[in-house]
Amino acid sequence: MIGSETAGTVQRPASDMPPVLMYHSVQEYTTDPYRVTVRPERFLRQLRWLRLRGWTGVGVGQLLRAYRQGRARGLIGLTFDDGYADFDTTVVGALREHGFTATVFVLARRIDGHNAWDGDGPRKPLMSAEQIHRAAELGMEIGSHGLLHRPLSTLSRVEMAEEVHRSRSELTELLRQPVEGFCYPYGDLDRNTLREVHEAGYAYACAVRPGSLACGLAIPRIHVGDRDNGLRLEAKRWRARLRPSR
Repeated sequence: MIGSETAGTVQRPASDMPPVLMYHSVQEYTTDPYRVTVRPERFLRQLRWLRLRGWTGVGVGQLLRAYRQGRARGLIGLTFDDGYADFDTTVVGALREHGFTATVFVLARRIDGHNAWDGDGPRKPLMSAEQIHRAAELGMEIGSHGLLHRPLSTLSRVEMAEEVHRSRSELTELLRQPVEGFCYPYGDLDRNTLREVHEAGYAYACAVRPGSLACGLAIPRIHVGDRDNGLRLEAKRWRARLRPSR
């Protein structure tokens, strides 16, 4: 396992763990104050860049299983937060064209809703239950992003447990298969939230930036935005100490 959580001990991910990239939405846009949107043409260029350098994008669950078996060379984790409808309409087709898969983290109580938490940003539709099912049928991994996209560390213990446990059970019921992964809204976590995710039975969880709690339930990721061309991706690759796949 990449990291384990025992009483009072948090082990960091192994240094040779393949990187995990963090996306949100892929669509055309005019304003994006939170810098979470990538234009489709840029996204295609980024996928081509990964492919030309020998990387194959996979979901995090698959990445971790391959890592434990010593078969992760050349793999890179791809994640998409929030479950935007463009994951179905734009992203999945582009991924499949390159032979890639990914994990999409959805909000169990905002299915077929919109990004109401982005007060200053443009309104974007989120996936419907039908779209989530279709993504899973096409080989994408579905993970939990909680219920409503709330910062977990600010909630009461009861509210936090509801976000973490209930979201997993509702998505498991929707998909009729276990949900392995969790993603912390806003990358917000502390020891209490990490413990709650562990008790809910998730196999792994994704954070954002590396931190003192980095472990198998707080896997750091590399943010990818619309400005990330080949040079910027190469710089991020270097900073994350990615190993060449060939």
